[in-house]
Amino acid sequence: MDSTSRPTLLLVTGRSIGFAASFAIAVVLARLFDPAVFGTYKQFFLVFATLYGVLQLGMAESLYYFVPRQSEHTGRYVCNAMATLALAGGASTVVLYFARTALAGWINPELAAYVLPLGLFLTFTLTSTVLEIVMVSRRKHLAAAVTYATSDIVRTLLLVLPALVFVSLRAVVIGATVFAGLRLAGTLILLWREFGRDLRFDPVLWRQQLAYALPFAVAVGIEVVLINYHQYVVASRVDTATFAIYAVGCLQIPLYDLVVTSSVNVLMVKMAGAPRGRAALAIWHDTVCRLAFLIFPLTALLLAGAHPLIVGLFTATYAASVPIFMVWALTMLPAVMAVDAVLRVYAQTRFLLFMNLVRFACVAVLIGASLSAFGLSGAVLVTLAAMTVTKALGAARVAWLMGAGVRDALPWRRLAGIAAMAGVAAAPVLWLQHVVTWPPLATCAAGAGVYAATYALLGYGGAHVARRWTTGEGDVACAA
Repeated sequence: MDSTSRPTLLLVTGRSIGFAASFAIAVVLARLFDPAVFGTYKQFFLVFATLYGVLQLGMAESLYYFVPRQSEHTGRYVCNAMATLALAGGASTVVLYFARTALAGWINPELAAYVLPLGLFLTFTLTSTVLEIVMVSRRKHLAAAVTYATSDIVRTLLLVLPALVFVSLRAVVIGATVFAGLRLAGTLILLWREFGRDLRFDPVLWRQQLAYALPFAVAVGIEVVLINYHQYVVASRVDTATFAIYAVGCLQIPLYDLVVTSSVNVLMVKMAGAPRGRAALAIWHDTVCRLAFLIFPLTALLLAGAHPLIVGLFTATYAASVPIFMVWALTMLPAVMAVDAVLRVYAQTRFLLFMNLVRFACVAVLIGASLSAFGLSGAVLVTLAAMTVTKALGAARVAWLMGAGVRDALPWRRLAGIAAMAGVAAAPVLWLQHVVTWPPLATCAAGAGVYAATYALLGYGGAHVARRWTTGEGDVACAA
C-alpha cells in the first residue's frame, strides 16, 4: 500500500465507524419520540449544523495549510484557531438568546427553550474542531482515525442513553452539551500536553490565518446556507410532526459523502500537475466514470428499496417520507460530474460563486410554487433541479477551459452504459420485494445483496459487450 493510500484508508475507516454510530442516533430517537418531538430535535440540529458550518470561518481548516509549513509555530496556530472559534461560538450564543423569540416565531416555539444549550453545544463543538485536524496535519493518521471513531461513538451514547432513560428531548440536548464539553476538555488537555506554553495566542500569526481563511469561509458559508435552505422553508411552513416526515425523507447517506469526498480529493491532486487539454480531460472523465460506477447503482438501489429502508429504520409512522426520500436520492447524481473540484483546481472561484448564486436564486424563486404543486416532495424537486442546472453550467465551463466541445464535455456513452446497468440491476430487487413478505429490514438487506450480485454480473461478466456499446469516438477513455 502506497504512502497516500494508507493514511486515506485509516481516515476513511475511522470516519466510517463514526458515521455508523452517529447514524444510529436518528433511528433510535425516531422510534422513541413521537413525530412532533422528533421534528423539534431535527430542527435543533438543523440550526446547529447551519451555524457550525458558517461559523468555522475557515480557521480550523487553515491549520492544514500552516501547520505543515511552519511546524515550529503549531501551538500558536492552534490556539489562534481555537480562540477565534470560541469567540464566534460565544457571540452566536448571545445572538441566539436575544433572537430566541424571532427564532420561535419563524420555525418552532419549542426551540426558544433550547437556545442556551444550543449555544453551549455549538461553542464547545466549534472550539474542539481543531483536534483531528491537528493530528492529520502532523501526519498522525491512526490517532486521528481512532479519535474520529471514538468521539462519534461517545456522542451517540451520550445522546441515546439519556433519551432511553428519561424519554425527553431536553435530556438529549443536555447529553449533547455534556459530550461537547467533555470533548473540549479532552482537546485542551491533549493539546496542552503536546505544546505546553507554546499553546498561546499570537496576534501576528492570527492575522495571517484570518487573511488566508476568510475567502474560503465565505464560499463555505454560502454552500452551507444553500444546502440547508430548503429545510428552513419547509420548517417555517409546516408543523413539527410534518417537518419530521420531511427530515426523514432527506436522510443523509454517509457512504455517498465518503465516496465523493475521497474521489474529488484525488482528482484535485492529479489535475494540479496535469496540463490543460486532453490529458486533464482524461483525468476528469476517469473520475466521473469512477464516481458514476459507484453513485449510479447506489442511487438505483435506494430508489428500488426506499420503502423497506425507510419503514424498516423509522417504522411505518414515516411511510410518507418514502416519496421524499426517492427524490432526495436523485440529488446524489449531479455530484458525479465533480465540477466543483475541477473549477477549484483552475482557480475559478468567481464562477463557483456565480454557480451558487444561480442555485440559490432557482430555489428561492421556485420553492414556494413547487411546494404548492407537489407537496413536501416539491421542496426536494426544486433543490434537485437547481443542482442539476448549476452542475451543468459547471460542466460546460470545465469543458470550455479544456478546449472540449459538447460532444467531449462528458463521457456520455460510458455514463449511459453505467446508468443502464444500474437500472437493470434494480429489476430483481423490485421482483424480490413483490414476492416476499419478510420484515422491512430483512427485505432491504436481501435486496441489497441481490442488487450487488446482479450489478457485479452485469459490470464484469458482460464487460466486453458493455465496453463495445458504451465507448465511442467522442468519449475520452476512462475505466469504471
